[in-house]
Amino acid sequence: MPQSRVGLQEQGLVNLGRMYWNLCPAVLVELALARREGILASTGALAVKTGARTGRSPKDKFIVEDPASRDQIHWGRVNRPFPREQFEALYTQVLGYLQGRDVFVLDAMAGADPRYQVPIRVVNELAWHNLFARQLFRRISVEEQHAHRPEYTVIAAPGFQADPSRHGTHSEAFVILDLERKLILIGGTRYAGEMKKSVFSALNYELPRRGVFPMHCAANVGPEGDVALFFGLSGTGKTSLSADPKRRLIGDDEHGWSDDGVFNFEGGCYAKCFRLSPKYEPQIWNALCFGAVLENVILDPETHVPDYDDDSVTENTRAAYPVEFIENAMVTGVAGHPTTVLFLAADAFGILPPIARLNRNQALYHFLSGYTAKLAGTETGMGDEPEATFSTCFGAPFLPLAPGVYADMLGQRLDRHGSRVYLVNTGWVGGPYGVGSRISIAYTRAMVDAAISGRLEGVAWRTDPVFGIEVPTECPGVPTEILDQRSTWASPSEYDHRARELAERFIRNFAQFKDVSKEISQAGPRLG
Repeated sequence: MPQSRVGLQEQGLVNLGRMYWNLCPAVLVELALARREGILASTGALAVKTGARTGRSPKDKFIVEDPASRDQIHWGRVNRPFPREQFEALYTQVLGYLQGRDVFVLDAMAGADPRYQVPIRVVNELAWHNLFARQLFRRISVEEQHAHRPEYTVIAAPGFQADPSRHGTHSEAFVILDLERKLILIGGTRYAGEMKKSVFSALNYELPRRGVFPMHCAANVGPEGDVALFFGLSGTGKTSLSADPKRRLIGDDEHGWSDDGVFNFEGGCYAKCFRLSPKYEPQIWNALCFGAVLENVILDPETHVPDYDDDSVTENTRAAYPVEFIENAMVTGVAGHPTTVLFLAADAFGILPPIARLNRNQALYHFLSGYTAKLAGTETGMGDEPEATFSTCFGAPFLPLAPGVYADMLGQRLDRHGSRVYLVNTGWVGGPYGVGSRISIAYTRAMVDAAISGRLEGVAWRTDPVFGIEVPTECPGVPTEILDQRSTWASPSEYDHRARELAERFIRNFAQFKDVSKEISQAGPRLG
C-alpha cells in the first residue's frame, strides 16, 4: 500500500471515493470546470465564487485546548479554546461526511529555507481549493513527494456545515487548529484564504521555538541585495507595493526572519484585485493568467473579461497565483537581513502623515499597536464603511503566542541589524474617508522608493506634535504639501480635533500591554 494512502488512514480518512493526488494545475483546472466549480476568464484564470462567505471568519476560528499548549497560547478574543472532546466529535462527523466522496490531496511545504521548512498535506473536497493550495504553498518535486512525511495536515470540507448547538461552534463554519495532533480542520466556508492563514497561524506557534521570527509582511530585494519588509493588514498595500519592477519579489504576505536572513513561507501570492490597474500594478495584472484563481471577480457574461471595478459580490475580490508569475520574482524565496522595514496603515481618518521615520522604541510601539483601517469585505460581518482597528503585530488573528514574544523578536533583530523603520499611510489625505481622497499609489511608491534607497536620510525632518514621529519636509517625486497632512485639510482646527481623537484611540489600545518597557510605552502619541 502506498505510504501516502497510509498517511491518510492515520488521520482517519478511510473509505474515500476517488483520490486525486498532487495533480498539476492544468488537470485541476479541467476537473474544476468539469465539476462546474468555476469558469475560465478571458485571461485564462479560473474564476470561482466563494458563496456567502467572501472573507475570513475570525469568530469561527478556535484552538483545541490540550495540556501541551495550554500554558503557551495567548487565550482571549482571538485565540479561543475548543474542548478536546467536542473537537473529536466534530472531526468524526467530518470524516464520515467525506466517506465515499472524491478528494484532492496535495503534498507541499511551508517555508522556503530548508532548515525551517514544515511539511504539510492539504486534503480538499473541491478541485479549485486544491489548485489554490498548490499555487499558494511551496511546491515540491515528484521525487520529494514519494518521501513526503507531513508534519501538519489541513482538511477542508466546505460542504460540511456545523450545528452550533450540537458541535459547540459559533456558526456553521469552523476553522480549528489542533496543535497537539498538528491537524487543521476547516468546514462550512469556501473562502480559500482560511487554508493559508490557518497554516500561517500554526507557523506562528512553531517557529519562534526554532529561533525564527514569523512576520505578516511582504518582502522584496534590490539589485544590491538590500531587503525591504512591508508589514500590514489586508488592503494596506503589501502586495501592490512589494511588486516593484525595479526589485525582486520574495513574497507578498508571510515570511520568517532567522539568524541568516528572511525567507518566504509561501510559494505564491494572494492579492486583492478590486480596482486592479495595469498602469499602477502591471506585475499583478500580468500574473492573472492560466493557473491563477480569481475569487468573486465578476466576468462579462459574453466575453468573460474580468471587471476588477465591480464589487457587487464583495470588495474583497482576490487572485491567487504562483510567485513566479511575477516578473523578476526571487523564486528561491530566501534573502538576507532587511535594511528597511515599513509599517503600512490605511488610515481612514486622514491623520497619519503619508510617511514618517520611527526610532527603535516607536517602531515597537507601532508594531504592537498594528493600527490600520479594515476595508469593507475583508472579513465576514463588516459593513460598507471602513473600520479603524488595532491588530497587534499587524497580524493579531494569526498569533497564538503572547504579543510580547513577537515584539521582543523584532526588537532583537532591529538592534542587531540596524534596520531603518518607517510608518507609511496608504490611506486618506485631505480629510477622513468620505471627505478626503486616498493617496495616489504613485506618490506612495515614490516615498517607499526614497525610504528604501536611503534618499530620505539627507532631507530635513520635523517632529509631528501629536504622534512624536519624524516627518520629512520633502521627498523626490512627491508634492511637498502632501507630506503635511494638516495642510491638506480644509479646516486645520478640525484636523487637530480628529488627530487628538486618534491619539486617544492609540493610548487606550496600548493600555493592554502591561509588560512593555517604559521607553516603549512612552513612545506613542502625546496629549500634553
